[in-house]
Amino acid sequence: MTTNNEAFDRARAVIPGGVSSPVRAFGSVGGTPVFVSRAEGSRVWDVAGREYLDLVGSWGPAILGHAHPQVVAAVRHAAGRGLSFGAPTVAEAELAELVRERVPLAEKVRFVSTGTEACMTAIRLARGATGRDLIVKFAGCYHGHSDALLAAAGSGLATAGLPGSAGVPAAATAQTLVVPYNDPDAIREVFAARGAEIAAVITEPAAANMGVVAPAPGFNALLRELTSAHGALLIYDEVLTGFRVSAAGWWGLEQGAITPDLFTFGKVIGGGMPLAALGGRPELLDLLAPLGPVYQAGTLSGNPLATAAGIATLKLADAEVYARVDAVASALSTAVDDALTQAGVPHVISRAGSLFSIFWGVDAPVTNYAQAQTQDAGAYRRFFHAMLDAGVALPPSAYEAWFCSAAHSDADLDQLIAALPAAARAAAG
Repeated sequence: MTTNNEAFDRARAVIPGGVSSPVRAFGSVGGTPVFVSRAEGSRVWDVAGREYLDLVGSWGPAILGHAHPQVVAAVRHAAGRGLSFGAPTVAEAELAELVRERVPLAEKVRFVSTGTEACMTAIRLARGATGRDLIVKFAGCYHGHSDALLAAAGSGLATAGLPGSAGVPAAATAQTLVVPYNDPDAIREVFAARGAEIAAVITEPAAANMGVVAPAPGFNALLRELTSAHGALLIYDEVLTGFRVSAAGWWGLEQGAITPDLFTFGKVIGGGMPLAALGGRPELLDLLAPLGPVYQAGTLSGNPLATAAGIATLKLADAEVYARVDAVASALSTAVDDALTQAGVPHVISRAGSLFSIFWGVDAPVTNYAQAQTQDAGAYRRFFHAMLDAGVALPPSAYEAWFCSAAHSDADLDQLIAALPAAARAAAG
């Protein structure tokens, strides 16, 4: 047995920051990261053997809970046949068919390994299809860490974006326009000024990387209207919302009222394995190599273990699963709201389907990234550690969604709710 501190020291000696993705380092909340040794159902265990109720859910994929027996069995069966082939498999077609059944607009699907790859490829495809260069994204929406999408807002709405990370050349973000989320006037202004140059608008149809921020009524419809009027494409980045907030993602919650040109999927589609995808109508997807001039490739794309996990997960994620996830999210978010209110902690619970997060120290709904940045991160830090001490693992950042699963039982909810009053008092300071 080792401790989390010992594991962190060992990792920092050989891995930058001791982690393979920054948020895992607990930089936003302080303290030592929990090094997970195993997970099952609604729970994870750290290297010291301590058990936690988990509301991170591998950042979204674990909609069924961790290590669902049928998903694990599917992966084991696939592994027994070989770990990677570098050749086409029937499983890829089967998973693509399952995606199309849920989201009929995704008539064709290309598999990749990460959400970053999916969004990067969707942007390249949009540029190839339209012959235009400019991309519009929204401040606070995250579409992976490719250079063009790590852009911060420039000096004006219609001016070039600025690099959002060291190592990103100004030229890489110069063709990205960054607009405030949920701001109809701003997006109209951008299209009025530069509509003929815009290849695509990429959006999280419900934002979940600045905290959870639902689209204002009519906002996604406006994006469809403007892109259609100017010959640009609309890309729904459903890496996080896809197959989580409903069987057909956020598009499903909109009841098909909006018709994006392209979708990107990740997380749930891979069932916890490294798999993502982009989908859309054939005349766009067929522009990808080998049929068309837009190049994309990947040694591990459509990996047989990942497709096996994805197939099993989508087959198991039925109406009962989504109803349970919705019920857990509703009960938990209401309980958090009540506990914080009773402790006198200013806050707003923000929901988009079964996804929710808390904005701390605010007294009005948050609709964009600038407002999200005004929250009291210190209050969340105190709340986070009080819950962790009580055996509940929350996302280690105030800007992340809480992920419920179908494996969270009524007894789990009772345990979570019992921990809230003390954590709320800690948040109050």
